[in-house]
Amino acid sequence: MTSSRLTPGDLAPEFTLPTDDGKTLDLKELRGRKVVLYAYPAAMTPGCTKQACDFRDSLASLQAAGYEVVGISPDQPAKLAKFRERDAITFPLVADVDKAVLTAYGAYGEKQLYGKTVTGVIRSTFVIDADGRIERALYNVKATGHVAKLRRDLGLD
Repeated sequence: MTSSRLTPGDLAPEFTLPTDDGKTLDLKELRGRKVVLYAYPAAMTPGCTKQACDFRDSLASLQAAGYEVVGISPDQPAKLAKFRERDAITFPLVADVDKAVLTAYGAYGEKQLYGKTVTGVIRSTFVIDADGRIERALYNVKATGHVAKLRRDLGLD
């Protein structure tokens, strides 16, 4: 199962997904603002925790530059709520349990894990412009150091 990857200029696939706080988040509601949507494999694992905390710690400067941050994973909303509470995550986490949105973004499919080919979430980050188009589509990003690199690439540092 391989999904096609997005490229700059593509329309960002729309979604309405359940959040960690029992509500739903509709990408259309964020139109007019820039969005950093990042896909991660599993809440409360070491790499995903590091990445979420890096986004949390950079949230004020990202928001000051006009970016909203949203994390997406195939976890259940209840697990996302525990993750948010445990690590003081201050931005929305959305649950894509059936992986349809992750697949639409090209963030679910075959990947290499410890030298083996497996099917799963491809750690990715998408910068979506205010009109709902992909500005950047970054695949196979590292959990550690990625947010700092993204900040540099966006001209925030």
